[in-house]
Amino acid sequence: MTQRITVTHTHGTRISVAAAGVELMAYVYRPDPDAFEARKPYAHPLRTLAGNPVSGYRPNDHRWHKGLQMTSSHLSGQNFWGGNCYLGPEKGYQRVDELVGSMRHDGFEEFTVTDDRLRFVETLTWVENGGQEWARERRTIELHSVEPEEGTWALDWSINLTNIRGEALHFGSPTTAGREMAGYTGLNWRGPRDFTGGDVIGPDGRGGDGEKGASDLMGAPAADAPWVAFTGEHDDVDGHSTLLFAHAPENAESIHASHWFVRSEPIPSVAPSWAFFEEFELEPGESFGYRYRVVVADGAWDRARAENYLKNHGW
Repeated sequence: MTQRITVTHTHGTRISVAAAGVELMAYVYRPDPDAFEARKPYAHPLRTLAGNPVSGYRPNDHRWHKGLQMTSSHLSGQNFWGGNCYLGPEKGYQRVDELVGSMRHDGFEEFTVTDDRLRFVETLTWVENGGQEWARERRTIELHSVEPEEGTWALDWSINLTNIRGEALHFGSPTTAGREMAGYTGLNWRGPRDFTGGDVIGPDGRGGDGEKGASDLMGAPAADAPWVAFTGEHDDVDGHSTLLFAHAPENAESIHASHWFVRSEPIPSVAPSWAFFEEFELEPGESFGYRYRVVVADGAWDRARAENYLKNHGW
């Protein structure tokens, strides 16, 4: 049986969702103060039903990493990821403030709360550093399936992005710019520091323990590995938590094939990258969409537990 939820909307700032006295998620849509970190909405903190934190915020190695957030590290020369820009093998990473874009919250088309589900549809504008509006986004977020007996809850996050620039938008990553196996872009999760060295598994025997598992899944095509699970052990409490990241079936028909960006060392991070190895174009007026599910669970999951959850919780 699903647990009742409580939703608190601090208008103009954040949305908080709690169950049984535990804040499971806060979605912050107020712009951050530092433009260098690529102002955009993010979900943090994320917590399990037991109250254990499973997201990191502004870690000292990457101040622009904020829980779970939609990003684009290389978009027609602009950086909507935040922080230093990768300028190619010869120049490497450099601080170039005028290349860092932002995502502006414009409003909510829909905001629905029931006893056990939150669903909202947010409209955003992707703005390059000089103020030009490049893309309109329609983002749908649903928090649901809060199940105390299973120790789980689920978050569905979808994006529909339309090019309003007037010329083609080019989506890439550091790898498409010349850095090997650094294809991060798209929906990105940064884990808490105590998840460093965590275990990563995928379907069909993929993955293993710690960095070995992450290395096995790094760059894996979503067509072969539609889900990835990341388990970490907490510092302050005796226990583990698991996050399960999954592609919706329709993502296979989207504009460009996705691959997994997965790290356990030196940082815990997962992103279903939409432009890992190759750039893709979005022509003026055209749109693309992706939908993902993130399951937050108490305990250390194995492959069978992850597969059973996905089998029993349809899209």
